[in-house]
Amino acid sequence: MCPHENGDSIPVERSEMVQVPLNGNGTQESIKRGTSAKVNGFNGYTAQPTQNLNPYAPRPSDFLSNISNFNIIESTLREGEQFANAFFDTKTKIAIAKALDAFGVEYIELTSPAASEQSRADCEAICKLGLKSKILTHIRCHMDDARIAVETGVDGVDVVIGTSSFLREFSHGKDMAYITKTAIEVINFVKSKNIEVRFSSEDSFRSDLVDLLSIYQTVDKIGVHRVGIADTVGCANPRQVYDLIRTLRGVVGCDIEVHLHNDTGMAIANAYTALEAGATHIDTSVLGIGERVGITPLGGLIACLYAANPEYVKAKYNLGMLREIENLVAEAVEVNIPFMNPITGYCAFTHKAGIHAKAILNNPSTYEILKPEDFGLTRYVSIGHRLTGWNAVKSRVEQLKLTMTDDEIKDATAKIKELADVRTQSMDDVDSLLRVYHSGIQSGELAVGQKEALDRLLRRHREQAHGRDVSPSRERDEE
Repeated sequence: MCPHENGDSIPVERSEMVQVPLNGNGTQESIKRGTSAKVNGFNGYTAQPTQNLNPYAPRPSDFLSNISNFNIIESTLREGEQFANAFFDTKTKIAIAKALDAFGVEYIELTSPAASEQSRADCEAICKLGLKSKILTHIRCHMDDARIAVETGVDGVDVVIGTSSFLREFSHGKDMAYITKTAIEVINFVKSKNIEVRFSSEDSFRSDLVDLLSIYQTVDKIGVHRVGIADTVGCANPRQVYDLIRTLRGVVGCDIEVHLHNDTGMAIANAYTALEAGATHIDTSVLGIGERVGITPLGGLIACLYAANPEYVKAKYNLGMLREIENLVAEAVEVNIPFMNPITGYCAFTHKAGIHAKAILNNPSTYEILKPEDFGLTRYVSIGHRLTGWNAVKSRVEQLKLTMTDDEIKDATAKIKELADVRTQSMDDVDSLLRVYHSGIQSGELAVGQKEALDRLLRRHREQAHGRDVSPSRERDEE
């Protein structure tokens, strides 16, 4: 089983967030307890009309590109069941299917009903839910599997068979003549039931190109709805994906689906490139779970496509549900969402470096290609560390409604850095320091640059917090 006990966790819950006004305008903003302060808005920055220069957007010359015209085949309930930790009971499958449907995926792919009696029952149950997403099931290129599949009420059947020399020799043992003959038989049968049918090779990138193009041309001529390319072992790179999809696009008129494993970390890049080359459908799973290290993750692909055309992606999917779906699946397979996960990772919208923080406070677009609010999330600026900048501390001072000059804020920031050289300061630590500094300035006990006086005030504050005697006479005696 995959280890999860020591995985990355999200230490902050919604219940640990407090509401404070930002910039004195009455707008309520959530502040994260710990080491980060939320900053929404532009702090007085006025956006100027500019031409859209998104470098990730499709260009007019990309006449084959489907970056803004694609469909997602969500395979958590098929490929995801092959993940080492996965066991989905019927209740969990239905919950995941409903969540994916509410998110807006065009297709939901289920485990073959020929796999087991429970798989068949689950397939039938999900087909009866009346979801907006089309329900597919994935079968071997075999008439027995096809007959079982069409009886479950699915909207489409995804047919697959290995075409590489590795799989033909060591898996099913059939030659290309047999594969072609059987594919025609199965496709015609499924089509006769008035449901969609896709034919895919397995291990496509290690298959002979002539074999692939020949069988795809054959099934295209008999009216298959989609042909599929599968990087079954995750060996392909974007250049190879683009070349194969573009070549195939010139050979068939039907849609093209791609199924990409992530063994070499290329799945998202390969999926994006496939769409650029003319593919129409991308297989995904939530958190990328699947056989071995899995396939193209739903969230990662959404992030990539959002960067290219945010308005299209926002109109197409309920982006605010992404975190809920990932939490649902993560709990079901007993893993934690990685801290570096696109969009929903703990650090996805947390800014730490002082230079970054200053720019983010003025205009979040300086260091964010994704807008957290579009996903129902929040950005943070972390300030309790040695890399903090005084602009970020100034933002927190304003949120706390403390009156301090820039020189005073810079002096307090220097103390935060000094303390953070020993250990990271929590938000409570930073707030306490700022309040003590402000109080010392107001009472006349402190001035800019008086390091010993600030140390004394902080020591008095700590002792008061622990109920100790902190009278001025005792302080003098100790000195």
